[in-house]
Amino acid sequence: MTLGEKLRYLRLVEGSLRGYTRELTQQEVVRAIGKELKQKISQSYLSQIESGARPHLTNNTRMLLSKFFKVHPGYLVNDPEGFHNELLSDVSAMEDKLDLWLVQGGERFRNDPAVSRALLNLAKHDDSRRCLVLMDAILETPELAEKLFHVLRPHTDGNLRESEA
Repeated sequence: MTLGEKLRYLRLVEGSLRGYTRELTQQEVVRAIGKELKQKISQSYLSQIESGARPHLTNNTRMLLSKFFKVHPGYLVNDPEGFHNELLSDVSAMEDKLDLWLVQGGERFRNDPAVSRALLNLAKHDDSRRCLVLMDAILETPELAEKLFHVLRPHTDGNLRESEA
């Protein structure tokens, strides 16, 4: 994963953690850093980092961003091709790809907050693959999905929209 991809992912996660149904904009990150950490970083600098125009951070910027996003400073570098920070089995490597795909889907569906939230919650779950397999079993069982909608979301007609959820 490139440094730019990591920052974009962190903006998405931070937006979710702050109760938004979308990623934080670069400008929102700049404002929050100024307000919360009393330090400055420019939106254009963040944009250059995310686009790859600036592939490396200064140490001060790395420390500032790691403090804001609450990640280890070592996370904020480009990963070498094929790099993994732990031994991964084929299944866990595939689950990492699945989680990334779910996060990207959550971002794509940000205009449908209920779907976006569902995809992000799946990605955050410790075993997102198992959750999807469970969803398959629910959908394969006649009328079970409809019964679950009535039990878990009794005030909706099964067609969840953000205004109803």
